[in-house]
Amino acid sequence: MTTIISGHEVHDVEARPEGGGLWLAPAQFEKVSGFTLKPDGFCRDAACIPIPPRRSAEFQRGDSINLAQFAALTHRPWVGSDAGDVWVLEEPADARNDSLQSLEAPDFELPDLDGKLHRLSDYRGRKVLLASWASW
Repeated sequence: MTTIISGHEVHDVEARPEGGGLWLAPAQFEKVSGFTLKPDGFCRDAACIPIPPRRSAEFQRGDSINLAQFAALTHRPWVGSDAGDVWVLEEPADARNDSLQSLEAPDFELPDLDGKLHRLSDYRGRKVLLASWASW
């Protein structure tokens, strides 16, 4: 079993790490990436990203799709563990930059010290101070 973290979702899939790539069945690839491989390329709704000529073997072998090559083609940062059992796939930098233009933080939910959950959106329109800490 391989864990892929994509966006805000965690997917446990059957995948095969090989040669720096990660090969997934088409249904699992679609679930993780939101794209479908069609003759026109990688498609989401009506928009398709064509596969470069003479490079289709890098992206598809039999019934498997290489998530790592898709990430490179679509300029998405990705990384995998040394064991190949955990991978992270993010949105392209331009999509992340576009979301920063609004200066609106993404909504999230965290418990306070008493265990009561608070959503950031509950405080919309008010100033909020977020303090964080990390051990590294």
